[in-house]
Amino acid sequence: MMNWKFPIFGGAQQQQAQSNFHNIPTQSWYPPSVVNSSSLPSTQSSSSGVGTHQRASDLPQSPSQGQPSPAEAAGIISRLKDKSVDELRKLLTDKEAYNAFFNSLDQVKIQNNLRDELRKETSQLARENLEKEPRILELRNQCTIIRTTELAAAQEKLAGLERQKEETLKLYSPASLLRKLHEAMIKVDEESEILHRQLLGKEIDLQTFIQKYKKLRNIYHRWALLHLAAKTSGVHY
Repeated sequence: MMNWKFPIFGGAQQQQAQSNFHNIPTQSWYPPSVVNSSSLPSTQSSSSGVGTHQRASDLPQSPSQGQPSPAEAAGIISRLKDKSVDELRKLLTDKEAYNAFFNSLDQVKIQNNLRDELRKETSQLARENLEKEPRILELRNQCTIIRTTELAAAQEKLAGLERQKEETLKLYSPASLLRKLHEAMIKVDEESEILHRQLLGKEIDLQTFIQKYKKLRNIYHRWALLHLAAKTSGVHY
């Protein structure tokens, strides 16, 4: 809480002010700590005894205000020092008079204007948010529909693609390819044996046998080399 202090100058006026202030009624709207003798104006004597200086009591400050700057304090004091004793006493005892004086200060007016502008902007934002509420509800409903229909279908399709990917990876894994290569070698070897039996049974002529048998054996040995190379590199099934 800041202290607002104001001087009253003049010898006779000073003594009169002291007498009047000590006669302030006790029915003040201020708390006792403000209107007791320790907070009322007091007379101070200089060391040389030339004159005295009277200081008024601290005026209560609004809780929303901060410590004023020296320039602001000087402006407040300049407004208080021209007031009569009766006017000052009225400020101390009349709550409405004090509030009127307090609200007439430039610093208070600025703060009140800022408060009113902030309140106005807040109200405007609240109105805009309320106006957007139907659109927000509509978008929320659309999201719910998408989540329960389109999203479910997309997730099911994704799961199917994941299964297909896993099957493809298993199908074309090195071990699977090696196994298929071995099965193909066995099949080619069996076809070669069938062809050989056909030659012995004179089911085909020698020229046809040589062409087909040579082709099958070339395929078999080529695949056999691939199979051996894969096993040598560490691939197993």
